[in-house]
Amino acid sequence: MSKPLLLTLHRWITLVFALPLLAIIATGLILSFEPLMQVSGTSGPAIDAARVVELVKRYDQEGKARGLSINAASQLMTLQGTGTPAIDLATGEPAAAGSSLPGLMLWARINHERLLGQGWLVTSSTIAMVTLMVLGIIMGLPRLRNTLSGWHKGTAWFTLPLILLSPLTGLCLAFGLTFQNGATPAGGGRPIALPEAVRMVADQHDLTHVISIGTRGGRVMARIYEGGELRAYTINASGVTALPRNWPRLIHEGNWSALIASPLNVVTSVALLTLLSTGLLIWARRKLRKPRPRAGGQAAVAGAA
Repeated sequence: MSKPLLLTLHRWITLVFALPLLAIIATGLILSFEPLMQVSGTSGPAIDAARVVELVKRYDQEGKARGLSINAASQLMTLQGTGTPAIDLATGEPAAAGSSLPGLMLWARINHERLLGQGWLVTSSTIAMVTLMVLGIIMGLPRLRNTLSGWHKGTAWFTLPLILLSPLTGLCLAFGLTFQNGATPAGGGRPIALPEAVRMVADQHDLTHVISIGTRGGRVMARIYEGGELRAYTINASGVTALPRNWPRLIHEGNWSALIASPLNVVTSVALLTLLSTGLLIWARRKLRKPRPRAGGQAAVAGAA
C-alpha cells in the first residue's frame, strides 16, 4: 500500500472520529488526576469502624445502598445509590457543600466509558485510535522539523509506547481481558450486608486506606490503597480475600502506582490531544490554503498579453 493512500486513510479516520476522540481523550485527562486525589484522601486521621457502621445504619435503614466511599483526609463518607449527601464522620451530619471534584470525576468516568450513553461508540473510537497509530508506524520514521507537521510526527514517535498502551489497555477492559495471574476466589455463602462488610474489612485493613466498599459485578468488593497501588478485595462469608491483579485496568487507570502512573497518564492524554489538534490543523490549513496558479497558465496569459 502506497504512502499517499495510507496518509489519506489516516486523515479520513481522524476526521470521522474527531469529536468522539476529543471527548474520550479530554475525559481521560480529567481521570488521570483521580489516583493522586484518592491517595491524598488516605492521609487523614484514623477512622472508627463502629462509627462508620452506625452512620450506615442511620442513613440507610432500608439497606438500599450499593456501597460507600471514604475520604479520610476530609473525614467524609458517601453512601452510593441512596441520594444522601456526603456525611461528616466527625459530626454524623450531612456535610456542607464542598468541592465539586468528585462530581466532575463521576461525570468524566461515565462519559469516558459510555459516551452519550453508548459503550460501542467508545469502543469503536478506541479501535480507530489504534488504527491511526498503526498507520502512522507503517508510514515510517519522520523527518523532524520545526513545523506543525514536524511537531505532530515528533510527538507521535517520542510518546509512542504511552499513547499505544493507553487505547490497547482500554480495549482489554472493553472485551474483558484481564491477564490475571491467579484464579478468582470463588463466591458463595450468604450475601454480606454493607455494615458487616465494613466490619470485616476493618478487622484486616486500616479504613483510612479504603476507597470504597460495595457491590460490583454481583459481588461485594473493597478497593484499598496499599503502597500506592489500588488493590481489589472480595468480601464473602469466607472472609476478605485479595483478587488477582487486573493489569490492563491498573495500567489504564494509573492505579498500579499513583505517584508514577498518574503523571504518566497526564502526559499520555496531553500527547493524544496534541496529536488530534495538530492533525486537524494540518488538514484545515491544507483545505483553506489558496490554490496556486499553474505555471503553464501564467505563461499563456503572458503570451496573450
